[in-house]
Amino acid sequence: MDEIIITGIDIFKSDIKLKEPFKIAIMEIESSQSVFIRIHTNTGLYGVGEANPYWGITGETQSINMAGAVDLAKMILHKNPLNIEERLNEIRSFLVHNSTIHSAFDMALYDLLGKVANLPLYALIGGGKRSFWTDNTIGIKEPEEVAQKALKYKKLGFKAIKVKLGTSFHQDTQRIRKIREAIGDELPIRIDANQGWNYQTAIKILTALEPMGIEYCEQPIACWDFQNMRRLRENTTIAIMADESLFNHHDAFKLAVMGCCDYFNIKLSKSGGIHTALKINAIAESAGISCMVGCMTETRLGLTAAAHIVSALSNIKFADLDGHMMLKEDPIIGGCQYNIGEINIPDIPGHGADIDPGFLKQCECIQIK
Repeated sequence: MDEIIITGIDIFKSDIKLKEPFKIAIMEIESSQSVFIRIHTNTGLYGVGEANPYWGITGETQSINMAGAVDLAKMILHKNPLNIEERLNEIRSFLVHNSTIHSAFDMALYDLLGKVANLPLYALIGGGKRSFWTDNTIGIKEPEEVAQKALKYKKLGFKAIKVKLGTSFHQDTQRIRKIREAIGDELPIRIDANQGWNYQTAIKILTALEPMGIEYCEQPIACWDFQNMRRLRENTTIAIMADESLFNHHDAFKLAVMGCCDYFNIKLSKSGGIHTALKINAIAESAGISCMVGCMTETRLGLTAAAHIVSALSNIKFADLDGHMMLKEDPIIGGCQYNIGEINIPDIPGHGADIDPGFLKQCECIQIK
């Protein structure tokens, strides 16, 4: 086979309004501002990826990602896209901390590799196909409104509710009490403080919530505070999940060695994509730590790539892939399909999702050739 080379890269700026503002402890957004990457080759095949930056978590904005994408595209132009290890090493060495835009290129390269190999992504990384369920997430709102949303999601058929916390002892405990009153005891509640508490507040709140059926708590305290994260885990019966503390496999190793958490939350936008996500899961599995694959507010393109990871890896026990449910528009063709919260992934080569050409015509586009 003749060598495959990258002949061009399209960079699209996408803005999709949310159905309502989404607030977490450290930031609030009103729209999903993604950057789509499409990598073309001399074979006619192409791969697509999505970056969905959250400035409060990854330190990136859409403008930063657009500018970075131009430089990264020029760096890998006319090179072999199937040598993912080398391409991603080049990308990471140039923009060291920009994990979200890295993830878009990573996703597009893996999509292309799957198409060349004629394998769906889950099979490409050595796994099988299975359906699974996502939870549905409620942002920070007044306790009564949070309870109403939780009851709505229960009636729709979701099997778990995720609730954003990270404010005060009174407000956060009230939110969970109101939810339990509304939905009863059968559904698990997952909570996420997004670094909103200090150690003292966290231990006080988690102790109060211990009788309320909390499945786990994500990132209760600051991402850098590994010592107190370990202390918190030792002093509560609620399982602790690392999120903002976990960007790459080096973080995973440190968290595991220190005994900071019970679970890892892997997000492609934090890990820089699939390549590092697989390393994180391998470390987790070696340390006896189960994982969740989470999301930002990606479209079904980014969520589909993430869903293949969940399907392929048995150590992934939870999924939080509900980002597109917050969007007013779905511009994705193909991709994973949702039946309430049950996710089914496609069997076609690559990750199986693409972007509606009509939607792309409305997007600002930069072409690198």
